[in-house]
Amino acid sequence: MTHRHALLHRAGSSVVACGRTLAVVLVLVLVLAGCASNAEHMTSPSPDQPWTPRGDEETALWSRAPTNQPAPEEPAPEEPIPEEPVPEEPIPEDSAANFSIPADSARAQLPLTEGVDPQRTYRLPELIDLAQRTNPATRAAWQQARQAALAVGMVEATYLPVITASAIGGYQDVTTPLPDVLGESLSIDTTEQGTLGVVALQWLLFDFGQRQALSTAAKHTAIAANILFNGTHQELIFEVSQAYYLYGAAIQRRRFAETALRNAEAVRTAVEARQAQGLATSVETAQARQAAVQAELRRVQADGEERDAYQSLLAAVGVNAKLQVDAMSVASRPLPEPASAPLEATIRRALSQRPDVAASYAAMQASKAGVKAAQAGYLPKLYAGGNLASGTGDFDVSGLPTIGQQGSGNGLLVGVTVPLYDAGLREAQVREAESQAEMAADEFHRVQTAAVTEIVAARNALRTALESHRAATALVEAAATTYDAALAAYRNGVGTVDAATEADTALLDARQAQAEAHAATLIGAVNLAFVVGSLTSRNSLP
Repeated sequence: MTHRHALLHRAGSSVVACGRTLAVVLVLVLVLAGCASNAEHMTSPSPDQPWTPRGDEETALWSRAPTNQPAPEEPAPEEPIPEEPVPEEPIPEDSAANFSIPADSARAQLPLTEGVDPQRTYRLPELIDLAQRTNPATRAAWQQARQAALAVGMVEATYLPVITASAIGGYQDVTTPLPDVLGESLSIDTTEQGTLGVVALQWLLFDFGQRQALSTAAKHTAIAANILFNGTHQELIFEVSQAYYLYGAAIQRRRFAETALRNAEAVRTAVEARQAQGLATSVETAQARQAAVQAELRRVQADGEERDAYQSLLAAVGVNAKLQVDAMSVASRPLPEPASAPLEATIRRALSQRPDVAASYAAMQASKAGVKAAQAGYLPKLYAGGNLASGTGDFDVSGLPTIGQQGSGNGLLVGVTVPLYDAGLREAQVREAESQAEMAADEFHRVQTAAVTEIVAARNALRTALESHRAATALVEAAATTYDAALAAYRNGVGTVDAATEADTALLDARQAQAEAHAATLIGAVNLAFVVGSLTSRNSLP
């Protein structure tokens, strides 16, 4: 009977302990449920109200944050529409919602560009070198190529075994009450402790080519990343060259605008001289002054366009510091000849060496390897495993001698796993891989077609730019002759001020058209080299 009472007492104690544990778990679940809904207090109370930072967003526990923003007001019940429209009251300016965010000086720290010499005058080759060393786009492409190469190493690491070491130690102290004997409570104290050390080996020996397919896919992906890294440099060379030529053209337009302003001032001076002699009317004088003011406006606009082009050049290079750039030489740069190679040969050469086409082809090969890797999931796998273990343990019962034990063991296993049923998971994986392979093939053909279109358009643009430059050069010569004749005729009293001002404007337009055609020709030549895939360094500039 005494033993039964002890068992009942122990069972009752267990029930009480389980009840307490269950209560604690229920309280914890309720608290966490409240925490999840309470986290919304860290955002705006309504779509039309700003979010107000509390100042402890990075340190506080969001789920326990108190409410610090008023809840949105409930809409008032609808009222009947009055017969006559009621004018709306103006909203006070101080009641407008302020959606500003707190300023942080850490976000305003611009990285310093290393290797910039403020005393040096940079030409196009030096700008390209600086861009390739400092532009963030090249570094990002390099990191992506490195990550793809590391992925290959991770796949190849699966060919080798995995060895792990584990150490386990534990201690347990149990007190067992005994039935009361002559009114005295007795118990038995039991202590158990021990340690275990295990070295385990896992090795996949054969998998019917699944790892090989995964390795092939990773290698093609890494090749594509390296190709795109080189392609990033080619694109950077083109962007810097284009921005450089546009900046040079902007400088020329500003200089032409200054020349046109001087011409307009000369016309105004001639009109004022004739007016002093009583040979010019007030209308002619007003027209001459208007033409001079208009020329001044065009000069100001050209000056602003030059500043914008300079900033675009700095952005293309990828620097935050000011540079001294020699873009005046763009005007004297010789123009290239029209493309003489046959179009079909140019297209074939471009498709064989363009980075985007090559990267798309590598991605298509990687997707094909992915199909083989998915299909290998149907096949069995052969693996080996082994372990070396050593452990010690002590068992101590109060009043009895301590029992100690030491042991060690080792083993080697070789097994085969055969997948039998997985609810269609492998079939879905194979279909997904096949779909990705088809999509990669379609993307490759799309890139090829886009490349052909770009090549044809670039050849046509270069040809049009060259023809436009020849026509603009002839127009400048004719407009200059017309302006000189009109100004001389007016000074001699046989011409009109309208003819002189119109000739000045026409000369400015002709010179700007010539400068734009010159820059367009240089950009067209660089663009053609880029779309063909031959713009590989600063030395390959056309």
